[in-house]
Amino acid sequence: MAERPRFFDDLAGVAGGALSAFAGIGQEIEAMVRARIDEAIRRLELVRREELDAVTELAANARAGQEAAEAKLSALEARVAALEAAAGGVAAAAGSATAASAVEGGPASASG
Repeated sequence: MAERPRFFDDLAGVAGGALSAFAGIGQEIEAMVRARIDEAIRRLELVRREELDAVTELAANARAGQEAAEAKLSALEARVAALEAAAGGVAAAAGSATAASAVEGGPASASG
């Protein structure tokens, strides 16, 4: 069998070098595309997933705190209403006692 001509060996070497060059070019293109995408993300002011999760957790905590504050406020409003009702009942009783003493000629009518 005859030996291969040197031409085929040279051709195989050139093809191997070309493949290596194309692989290098592919890596450079990938790096450039990645850089452009990162730049576009910065311009769009997009956030990373970790940042979104952190803000979501803060919002949930704030919401829970707000609900607790609303419940406490409702309890305090009910307590104030009960105290005002009790004070109104005492004032009404005192007012009727003052009116009764004025009719009887008590201290309220003695000034005349």
